[in-house]
Amino acid sequence: MHKLSDLKIWHKAIDLATQVYGATAYFPKEETYGLTSQIRRSAVSVPSNIAEGAGRNTNGDFKHFLAIANGSSYELQTQIIIAQRLELLDTERSALLLDRLDDLQKMNYRLQQSLLT
Repeated sequence: MHKLSDLKIWHKAIDLATQVYGATAYFPKEETYGLTSQIRRSAVSVPSNIAEGAGRNTNGDFKHFLAIANGSSYELQTQIIIAQRLELLDTERSALLLDRLDDLQKMNYRLQQSLLT
């Protein structure tokens, strides 16, 4: 098991999820059960899967859940781009979220690679 509070990637993923909630707070009401919900679920899935993997007993299990978190991060990336193209997110805010997401994806990859050894 890995100590969750020591995982920088988990803290960054929680920060990103919080930022996504803030960014989607002003989406139109008609998107509540559409894109708003989908983006938020993807954003919450990333730190949640990191946490679940950290609580498992083997590095192989942890790596598996990091892979799931990575998939959710790419889903979130796609949804942010869609929201920006629909003009639900301005270019500056979407760029900031995408930059943070890119950093998180790189951290995830490096952590997965470190678990191979």
